[in-house]
Amino acid sequence: MTLLRSGASHVVWDGATSAESVARIYGRRLRHTLRNSMETTGLERAVRLLARHDQPVRLGQIKAADGSWVFMLFLTEDSSTLVACTGVRQERD
Repeated sequence: MTLLRSGASHVVWDGATSAESVARIYGRRLRHTLRNSMETTGLERAVRLLARHDQPVRLGQIKAADGSWVFMLFLTEDSSTLVACTGVRQERD
């Protein structure tokens, strides 16, 4: 909530998708971030939680106001519960 109070932008997209497919996608992203020494938070845990979740998930995103981090939210299909969350530090030019 602190990010949102400090001016972060956020969105929750319509529709839901298979948690299994999202786990595969974010598993690849995990390997990519490790190979490229990118700073993340909660990515490995998010992949594990999504792989175990047997219901569709809805995606959301929070971008820090200063652009330093982007967080992905994985919610239950009705958006009532957070299944997992991960963030990646954004490269600054």
